Amino acid sequence: MATKTESKQSNRSRSSGGNNGGGATRRDSEGRFTNERSAFSWGGGNAGVLAGAAIAGAAVGIAANFGRKFLMQMPAAAAGDWFDALKAEHAATLAMFDKLEATDDSQTAMRTTLLMKLTHALDKHVHEEEMVVYPALREANEAYDADLLEGEHGYVKTYLYELDQMGSDAPNWLERVREFRRTVEKHARMEEDEVFPRLKSGLTDEQNARITSLVNKDGFMMA
Repeated sequence: MATKTESKQSNRSRSSGGNNGGGATRRDSEGRFTNERSAFSWGGGNAGVLAGAAIAGAAVGIAANFGRKFLMQMPAAAAGDWFDALKAEHAATLAMFDKLEATDDSQTAMRTTLLMKLTHALDKHVHEEEMVVYPALREANEAYDADLLEGEHGYVKTYLYELDQMGSDAPNWLERVREFRRTVEKHARMEEDEVFPRLKSGLTDEQNARITSLVNKDGFMMA
């Protein structure tokens, strides 16, 4: 007949031998119970696997986002220096306007998608100019033009906000898009025909290369 002490030890043995975080229970050389759960098992038998899958999924997501940013910035970066890159972005923006103007009132989903793409492209472009090029203009004693152009960016943001708020099925939506396009075209012509060539001609090769590097860096960050 088992004594009370033996019964308690037996009960503790059964309890210790249960599922304790997914590891097997064994006696060591001195008769003590040990749990052989791996140090990499987090709280259960499947936790380590799940954690590994989560880490792998995050890595794939980061790689995919990096690839998306690279593809979005690549056309501008491949265009040449900072001036050529910004001109390429102007052309790409006007191409988006072409697509928007080709829609009709029944294509609300397409209009919404195109407006989202236009907003993202302009956000990136505005960031590049305001954080890199316009400060360079001010350093080159062209503060008047820098302030004027940066002020016009405010109107760009206003148009984007109004178009989003009024809804792509509004009767005057397309008319507002055309007004927006004219504003962007005028702004781009001033930069391409007057301000940016003057800035570039007054910079050394090293300064131009530095601005190019910063524009690409900021563009990639915002892509």
